Amino acid sequence: MSKTNLAIDSVNAATEIIWSPSGDYLKSRVVDFMQKHDIADWQTLIGESNRDTDWFWQAALEYMGFQWHKPYTKLMDSSKGFPWTEWFVGGELNIMSNTLDWHLEKGKVAGDRVSVGADHPALIWEGEDGRKRQYSYGELSALSGKIAGAMLKLNVKAGDAVGIYMPMVPEVVAVLFACFKIGAVAVPVFSGFGPESLATRLNDAEAKILFTADSGKRRGKLIPIKAEADQAAAMVPSLEHMVVLKHCDSGAPMQQGRDFWFNDLVNDAEEASTVANLSAEHPSMYLYTSGTTGKPKGTVHTHAGALAQIAKELGFAFDLRPDDVFFWVSDIGWMMGPWEMIGTTFWGATMLIYEGHPAYPEPDAVWKICDRYKVKSLGISPTLIRSLKAQGNDWVDKNDLSSLRLLGSTGEAWDEDSYMWFFEQVGKKRCPIINISGGTEIVGCLLSPLPVMPLKACSLGAPGLGMDIDVFSEDGKSIHGEIGHLVCRKPAPSMTRGFLKDPDRYIETYFTKFPGVWYHGDWAKVDKDGSWFLFGRSDDTIKVSGKRVGPGEVESVLVEHASVSEAAVIGVPHELKGECLVCFLVMMPGENLNEAKIAELRSMVGVKLGSTLKPDTIVAVAALPKTRSGKIVRATIKRKYLDQAPGDLSSIENPEALDFICAK
Repeated sequence: MSKTNLAIDSVNAATEIIWSPSGDYLKSRVVDFMQKHDIADWQTLIGESNRDTDWFWQAALEYMGFQWHKPYTKLMDSSKGFPWTEWFVGGELNIMSNTLDWHLEKGKVAGDRVSVGADHPALIWEGEDGRKRQYSYGELSALSGKIAGAMLKLNVKAGDAVGIYMPMVPEVVAVLFACFKIGAVAVPVFSGFGPESLATRLNDAEAKILFTADSGKRRGKLIPIKAEADQAAAMVPSLEHMVVLKHCDSGAPMQQGRDFWFNDLVNDAEEASTVANLSAEHPSMYLYTSGTTGKPKGTVHTHAGALAQIAKELGFAFDLRPDDVFFWVSDIGWMMGPWEMIGTTFWGATMLIYEGHPAYPEPDAVWKICDRYKVKSLGISPTLIRSLKAQGNDWVDKNDLSSLRLLGSTGEAWDEDSYMWFFEQVGKKRCPIINISGGTEIVGCLLSPLPVMPLKACSLGAPGLGMDIDVFSEDGKSIHGEIGHLVCRKPAPSMTRGFLKDPDRYIETYFTKFPGVWYHGDWAKVDKDGSWFLFGRSDDTIKVSGKRVGPGEVESVLVEHASVSEAAVIGVPHELKGECLVCFLVMMPGENLNEAKIAELRSMVGVKLGSTLKPDTIVAVAALPKTRSGKIVRATIKRKYLDQAPGDLSSIENPEALDFICAK
């Protein structure tokens, strides 16, 4: 594909360096790793780690101090082909042994790690209603052990699937680690999903028990989680028991013999021992994609593979230290939830989790938390930043954010205006934005900056360490300087071991476009200086009069306008153009959309992307429908606009926003 066939977003193709490392950033862990291996600079490290992935993964795991119950005899076995590669052959390892268990005795040394001790803070929790709790490593380990013991009493065995349908409370972290402890497979599900979405995932995984809660809280309202779980349970024949946390004291009907109150069951349980003889390939989690393109895909992640990727990313990209407080605005049902939980406890840091909407009860809820707990690393989605930016700078400025050292983001492409607001107003131009991109199917990143590299606005830095990443043209040739398909040439430890019960769909999704190469489905570009940028999903591409464009490219231009807070763009059928662009805008407070502004916006798009791509329709709406992880649901918007069946809406936090979507 040539660059004339896909609009190159000049917004995302920034040419100026906005941040360069200095001071303590040049003493990051990744520098220590380079020095130990006589590597001169970060460019050489990335190049070598991608050319010789075998060397990198062996060296990185040794450096990070992985604890093996039985060492592996062979790094990987690809005899069945790239898609079915097995890693750490013959090895035995448990995530729990490398995280909570390992830190209980202070001062042990393994590689670059030093254990922090049982009294070190592991978890800080706050709810939007002001409730707060904290757990030390010893307390979180003990709670996980008792939950694991309770599961054993319910006849849960290694390999059994355990559903987790709970709000972001401390117990959800403990349940995840309890699953790891006894070799059960955790199945985290958004607590905002409806009964059918929950049942689909539980049935696919053949879940044996489900952990849930009476209710949760979001925007000051009670969310009846147990009631939804009861409806789902009626559709899941494999489900034997439900364990219910009294979180809001809202009451919940309990089915005798099936349902147990969390505290009653756990308080009476004995702490279980960590299973030591789990194969490195033993599944740790089934993580489900959103299912926006059909039935949700169950990705299968192993103990060793998931731990290797996650520990590497939080250790090298985020330079996580034991004294750090790490806060990623997430839910257990998004891969960033388990990613944060596993990564922080591997490195002995403190995770912070929040229950509720991150802009409630006031728009500075996130900034207050960062101030109150002196957060060092803050991860947040571009969509949420766009919403918070619309509230103005005063909400940021009234809080002390001087503790921040690294900013993080993932989930979608940035527009430069919002990215620079995050960099300048939140990070005060001091903090690099570690803008990462990968996916649920990798439980980690294909692209990631390092804190020792200079950054351009909206850049994703470079290929992740140990990930042989490239950009391909339509005919499968490596290209630089123009937009193409993001691919991975070699296996990585954390790649899903197929889709649960659907191997053909797995092969079709990732390995049919370029046989023998992982096709990720993102548009990407490497500029002349070696900086990487993303331009949205290739399956989102809109074709207007023969010219292709990603919705994110158009949205980035629209939100540059001072009157526009957020934008969603869809392509709809057009009898002459094939498709035309329809744009939905959320205006800044006090701003209205009039004919003059519509003309300005159409002109901006024409100048940036070409006159062919000027939108046909621009409409102002009060809100855009989004998932709880902050992603705008363009496919649902398009179906509503075209008066088609909207599909499953349970993943949408504000389905009422769809009422604003109608043909004009």
